[in-house]
Amino acid sequence: MGAIVNHFKRALRVGQPQIGLWLSLADPYSAEMLAGCGFDWLLVDGEHAPNDLRHLLASLRAIDSARAHAAVATEVPHAVVRPAIGDAALIKQVLEVGAQTLLVPIVETAEQAARLVAAMRYPPHGIRGVGSSAARSSRWGAVENYAHVADDGMCLLVQAETVTAMENLEAIAAVEGVDGVFFGPADLSASMGLLGQPTHPRVKAAIEDGIRRVRAAGKAPGVLTVDPVLALGALFVAVGVDASLLTRAARELATSFKS
Repeated sequence: MGAIVNHFKRALRVGQPQIGLWLSLADPYSAEMLAGCGFDWLLVDGEHAPNDLRHLLASLRAIDSARAHAAVATEVPHAVVRPAIGDAALIKQVLEVGAQTLLVPIVETAEQAARLVAAMRYPPHGIRGVGSSAARSSRWGAVENYAHVADDGMCLLVQAETVTAMENLEAIAAVEGVDGVFFGPADLSASMGLLGQPTHPRVKAAIEDGIRRVRAAGKAPGVLTVDPVLALGALFVAVGVDASLLTRAARELATSFKS
């Protein structure tokens, strides 16, 4: 079995925008359902959603099941995992259950970004522990020479969501092995003293400037937004959250009949 190709990473490198959806329901059934809705990527959230390692594994399997109905591999949404924290031991576990692309929250310095790169790569380029022959990452040893080819498929996206991160943005983006920088309007607005105001003009201006700076560094900028204007220039954009879509539709339905 050959190496598992990361089509999401390839698309970012050639400047092809990728539209995604946040998965916060922590349920593989809904993940499987949304995997067939036409998104390029799905974010399995382990930071703010109750996704432990077993839930992540189940969601990855559910998303992969879309391959059975896809005409070509690129039609299958790519699973991006956001761990609760950028811890090397946790990253190792997440990679072993089959994740290739991580979105790591609260990255504020180039040194922190470099440690994350190392956690996702095998020696001599990193510190990832060697044990994939017993894990889903190598399909239990079916991927030939997995330890020698795995690094090429790894994609690291870091979240710049504080004032400190924005001040260090060029240095973070310059780290070799960082593939993209993601801007979170909610946390960034809080860090800027504008808690609960993710659409404030100052927050929008900071993100638009950040997108330009990341692209100038030759890396892929990303953002979570429903505003097409704010998404301009970004290469990976999350345009909604499953939990919000469900509750909004349910409330509207209830209101329409009660009124």
